[in-house]
Amino acid sequence: MEPAEIAEKIKEQFPDEFLEVREFRGQAAVTVKKGRLVDICRYLHDEPSLFFDFLVDLCGVDYLGKKENRFVVLYNLYSVRHRHRILVKAEVPEASPSIDTVVPIWAGANWHERECFDLFGITFNGHPDLRRILLPEGWEGHPLRKDYPVKGPGPDQEWKGFTEVLARAQRYKEFEWDE
Repeated sequence: MEPAEIAEKIKEQFPDEFLEVREFRGQAAVTVKKGRLVDICRYLHDEPSLFFDFLVDLCGVDYLGKKENRFVVLYNLYSVRHRHRILVKAEVPEASPSIDTVVPIWAGANWHERECFDLFGITFNGHPDLRRILLPEGWEGHPLRKDYPVKGPGPDQEWKGFTEVLARAQRYKEFEWDE
């Protein structure tokens, strides 16, 4: 099935949730409202003619100052059976950066959602184990946000967590394998 046909099926099934579709190089990106995202994803997974059984990737994007809704969560879906794909985008406002989890549909979303939470601060409602996955638990902020400071509070200072990671790397340097 062609990407435009898949987008049209989503629009027919969820007309009030459908915002737009964009095509680029043979792939369609469908933007939907976040309110019924789980229903849309369940439809894409369960509908026999679509059968999107593989969540290739889930990631966040920060459009600070460029869009009304600052964040977008992207769901890159693929059907192994039908060999077609679609990109589903859900906008998430800065005031309440949260969206429902899709882990009950694709178990592999578990780590993707944790990474998105860790790096962008987007909360996934109903997630079974939403905690940091890449950064230490005590880390302040979300480093992939456009407004995340690159340097520490004073001139020429790195953030405390960063200097701790560098120091630990130096301590463990003796265990590196040299070939």
